[in-house]
Amino acid sequence: MYGRKVRLRFFFVILILITLALSVFLLVKSLEENVIFFKSPTEIKALSEIGEKKIRIGGMVKKESIIIISKEIRFIVTDFKNEINVVYSGVVPNLFAEEKGVVAEGYLKDKNFFLATKILAKHDENYMPPEVKAALEEK
Repeated sequence: MYGRKVRLRFFFVILILITLALSVFLLVKSLEENVIFFKSPTEIKALSEIGEKKIRIGGMVKKESIIIISKEIRFIVTDFKNEINVVYSGVVPNLFAEEKGVVAEGYLKDKNFFLATKILAKHDENYMPPEVKAALEEK
């Protein structure tokens, strides 16, 4: 019915569409795995269930809450409404201090305990991540 050239063009168009769809699918799937949600201590307390996905928490380091035992650092992150205990093993940024903003990345063990895998550095001592700033302004 159709000539050989028409069938060949049709085949290439279908092949290009399938390749494009597969590329978009793989891109979306890889981005889905790398999405990390940010939560404040108040949002964590309001969670109905605790997932096993990596999240970021942010707020201020509570005054007189930093305890260093060997290479483990324990501290409390607060948004001045609620608090969450954080445990981190590793080196913290130089600007990590009490009453300063902090963003910790890791896993939530329960609504009061967070196991951090990374403490994110700030640009300077006046910098505050936009998410933390917005959470504190709601106060």
